[in-house]
Amino acid sequence: MNNRRFRRIAVTVSTAALLPLALTACSSDSGTSASGSGADKAASSAPAEETQPMDQPFGPGCATVPKEGAGSFAGMAQDPVATAASNNPALSTLVAAVKQAGLVDTLNSAENITVFAPTDDAFAKIPKADLDKLLADKAQLTKVLTAHVVGEKLTPNQLEKGSFDTLAKTGLTTAGSGEAYTVNDSSEVVCGNVPTANATVYIVDTVLMPSS
Repeated sequence: MNNRRFRRIAVTVSTAALLPLALTACSSDSGTSASGSGADKAASSAPAEETQPMDQPFGPGCATVPKEGAGSFAGMAQDPVATAASNNPALSTLVAAVKQAGLVDTLNSAENITVFAPTDDAFAKIPKADLDKLLADKAQLTKVLTAHVVGEKLTPNQLEKGSFDTLAKTGLTTAGSGEAYTVNDSSEVVCGNVPTANATVYIVDTVLMPSS
């Protein structure tokens, strides 16, 4: 009887001694598992990086666009392209040329076009005598101006290696990527992807002169 009682006490003591070790091991395994599953969950829930399409105006020349008013990006988006350009102080020479050629209504009433708009500095690169001669020749002026217009809205991605027909029935080529694009290998886009009510505008630093 005493021996049985002694064995029971020994078993109870042994079990009591081993129980904390077993609990510790389970706790450790559980913590590791929880930690691992948490990390896996965090990794799986982390959003994958995606390249978003460029849908905002871009380029160094955009800094000169007014922040507010009719000449701002928000203001230009409300007006058809010729009217929108008239509110941008950097495009005053272009606007005067468009009026001289009688193209205001043509551009404003067109649908879904792209205009490569030369800045005042771009026109200033043309010798004054040559510019005055161009402005006085309505037929030639019309050809030059419509050589800056493509009959569809172009996204920046389409400019990476593009070839398009203009309203002047001349060819226009584009190349580049990111925020750096050239037009006809001679003009650089200084502020691109500018929306107006009926057109997308790419402001350029050189007038595109079509070959005769």
